Amino acid sequence: MIKIMFVCHGNICRSPMAEFVFLHMVKEKHLSHRFCIASSATSREEIGNSVHFGTKTKLREVGISCDGKRAIQLTKQDYEMYDYIICMDSYNIKNVMRIVGQDKDGKIFRLLDFTPCPRDIADPWYTGNFDETYNDIIEGCTALLDSILKVRCS
Repeated sequence: MIKIMFVCHGNICRSPMAEFVFLHMVKEKHLSHRFCIASSATSREEIGNSVHFGTKTKLREVGISCDGKRAIQLTKQDYEMYDYIICMDSYNIKNVMRIVGQDKDGKIFRLLDFTPCPRDIADPWYTGNFDETYNDIIEGCTALLDSILKVRCS
């Protein structure tokens, strides 16, 4: 089982979007049984809150449900439990390191590090542009899944 934790600041916009997009992608490829996929926050600000309405709306537009998702915080134990800790931006990586300590196993990445154009994913909480965030997440999740399938499932 390949275990992936998507991480952003509050776990209400980008990381749940990535979680449910990736879940949808693996389901379409009939690979759900090979993956454990979750998302979490580096902060405690939104713990227990549901997914941001902008993320819910965008996912609903493309036929993906995120019903029932509530924000949780990343824990130090998650580092040992997951194979990949996938952050949305460099600031998330800094905060993940504060929580988990060293990345001794090389598990921590930005989602768009798997693409030909590595970069941060802008937070739609501030930009209001959930379409741009969705497009970046599709690009990153596609590249991440391709990378995993080449390395782990060949």
